[in-house]
Amino acid sequence: MIYLDHAATTPVDPAVADEMYAVLKNDFANPSAQYPAGREMAARVKRWRGTVAAALGCDAERLYFTSCGTEGDNWALRAALWQNRHMGRHIVTTAVEHSAILECCRQLEQEGCSVTCVSPDKDGNIIAEHVLAAVQSDTAVVSVMLVNNELGNIYPVAEIAAGLRAKNPNTLLHTDAVQAFMKLPFGVKTLGADLVTVSAHKIGGPKGIGALYASTRLKNLRPFLAGGAQESGRRAGTEATAQIAGFAKAVEIRSAHAAENAAHLHELQAFARERFSAIEGVKLFPGGADHILALSLVGWPAQNIVTDLGEQGICVSAGSACHQGKPSHVIAALGLPPKERAGVIRLSFGPETTKDDIDAAARALKVHRDTRFPML
Repeated sequence: MIYLDHAATTPVDPAVADEMYAVLKNDFANPSAQYPAGREMAARVKRWRGTVAAALGCDAERLYFTSCGTEGDNWALRAALWQNRHMGRHIVTTAVEHSAILECCRQLEQEGCSVTCVSPDKDGNIIAEHVLAAVQSDTAVVSVMLVNNELGNIYPVAEIAAGLRAKNPNTLLHTDAVQAFMKLPFGVKTLGADLVTVSAHKIGGPKGIGALYASTRLKNLRPFLAGGAQESGRRAGTEATAQIAGFAKAVEIRSAHAAENAAHLHELQAFARERFSAIEGVKLFPGGADHILALSLVGWPAQNIVTDLGEQGICVSAGSACHQGKPSHVIAALGLPPKERAGVIRLSFGPETTKDDIDAAARALKVHRDTRFPML
């Protein structure tokens, strides 16, 4: 199998799986238990939290484990609205956010909130000035992702943070950094966001575990789940110790190889652009992050391309994996001509990806163009 869908999920590193298995088999005590095995597990969770927090550049006590990026996104929006409930119920976000944000916003609209979605330009860029112009006196929270999961564009979160402090200091800023974490160099303090969401399964870790950073501006972070006193009373539910162990191990591995991974992905991006741009009928999107390349085989339906390449053992996607075959709201927001919009696929790379993998995908795409019917 040639796997070119790392933005959807990543292979679990063998060392991560080993770490998780050891916890599942031998170190299974509940961290809330008061006997020695429980206290030892609580201490290990604390160490693992510190590992993830260090990679984010935040204090460990401001990092809360979640079940996934989606939970973190939902929690961030609702916690920000709760804190600023006396200020207003207006939300500013973008039309190209992950569904975890946009669907939560639709839910919140049904609960009485108002939402402004800022549109991208034709290349998928979000302009900081456009986001700030949408902010009103009653804007409780702004949510702008750091790296777009379908296009790879990098968004100006730090610039938005600075502008917010000047325009409306009480408005809180959230960023979904799931596609940026351990791929772009950033820290929460220089980024300036009050709430940051990350996830393990995009960096060689397990599914089912993520984290939410909440700055000290969240004076009383409201729990998303009601129940026990886990996660300093902020996130109820017995800690998923094996997943947390796997998350921390994945962070350790990616941190140790950060420079070489960055260089490798940069080289792959350049090589992929060279190979795919040579295919007649292919349009490349500008992107930004090296691990994602979006392109359109203009006139050929994306789902047919994905199916055809999949039958050859080449895994790519038509937009986000979360869409499950439905038209992508991200691509729709670009206002592309119908044939160009219909042919968009996404390739995404990881440390394991090789130039041979990309070359095979390029050859297969060219054969698809030469042998399959385009859209009528």
